[in-house]
Amino acid sequence: MESKKYIALTFDDGPDPVNTAAVLDVLEKYHARASFFLIGENINDDTRKLAERALSLGCEIENHSLTHQYMNKISKEEMISEIEKTDELISSITGKVPRFFRPPFIEVNDLMFDTIDKYFICGIGSEDWLPETTAEQIAEGVLTQAVDGAMMLLHDGWFSKATAEAVKTIVPELQKRGYELVTVEELFAAAHREPLKGILYSHTDPESPLNEIDQGSDDNG
Repeated sequence: MESKKYIALTFDDGPDPVNTAAVLDVLEKYHARASFFLIGENINDDTRKLAERALSLGCEIENHSLTHQYMNKISKEEMISEIEKTDELISSITGKVPRFFRPPFIEVNDLMFDTIDKYFICGIGSEDWLPETTAEQIAEGVLTQAVDGAMMLLHDGWFSKATAEAVKTIVPELQKRGYELVTVEELFAAAHREPLKGILYSHTDPESPLNEIDQGSDDNG
């Protein structure tokens, strides 16, 4: 019998009233889970309901900074503020401090690794942040690059209509191929690995070439 395969769909730049809701509709329909890396300033009285809904579906809420700026170009004090303020907003919804962080624009430096006490996640991108990328291209990008133990980088921001449409194809097709769609936390647990500091992860295996620092650097993040 073929062993179970696991993969994590991860979404940046929400919550967005339209596109996050559309992604959650698909996840709920197929009983799938995902991880959402939220921008703190996008969390308000209305959008926090979307984060609460994601949580109720078994999804994971993680940190994508407060203002989505190039954090490799700011001071240590500014980094701490970006992270802590977003942590506070998220933990007010989830009851716990996020363990994972996706750097805006997938830009990192040593100061970020030294200052931000979280596990850094990149993910395998499909250029879904580009306005010219179609839903069909996004779905193809995810499906052709999908491997057991991988984290796929997607977006659910205001600009992500095509991604929300692509998810309607991505989720059932991955399930058809034998994947269980899980959160990043669950992905590491399924691999029986504890994440390590100082790695920019796109795969749970710390030795995977997908984890190179420049992986996904042309993605918007």
